Amino acid sequence: MPQFDFGTVFIPQVAWLAIIFAVLYFGVVRLTLPKVGKVMQAREDQVASDLDTAEKAKASADRLAADYDAGVAAAQEAARASLTASRVKSAKAIEKKLAKANEKLAAEAEAAEAALSAARARAMGEIEGVAADAAADIVEKLTGKRPAGAQANAAARSALA
Repeated sequence: MPQFDFGTVFIPQVAWLAIIFAVLYFGVVRLTLPKVGKVMQAREDQVASDLDTAEKAKASADRLAADYDAGVAAAQEAARASLTASRVKSAKAIEKKLAKANEKLAAEAEAAEAALSAARARAMGEIEGVAADAAADIVEKLTGKRPAGAQANAAARSALA
């Protein structure tokens, strides 16, 4: 093989090697590398732009989340205040109704107590009358003489008291 015969063709082979190397080197460096560099720079710019956009979107989302949380907290506080006001209003209404019911019950209890006292007084009067009649009948059977009505009433009243 002539390319391995270094004695006769070494200089022309080195010359051709240098020419082909130079063509390939300058072809790659001058033609390909600038295109690759441009692509890499464009990708780097795009990634940086995307990162900036993502950071802005995240900041916006965080702001919206904070606003939402604040709105929810405000709504909850308003609901609590409304609930407290309703409870107070209901408690006052119930207290008024209870006061009216207590007044009515007190009046009814007073009327019932008065009716009971009147019934007790009537019953005691009737019991005294029956006791006086019974005592007068007993005294009449034992002694043969009937005591006076006032005397029998007084005796029955003192015995029942």
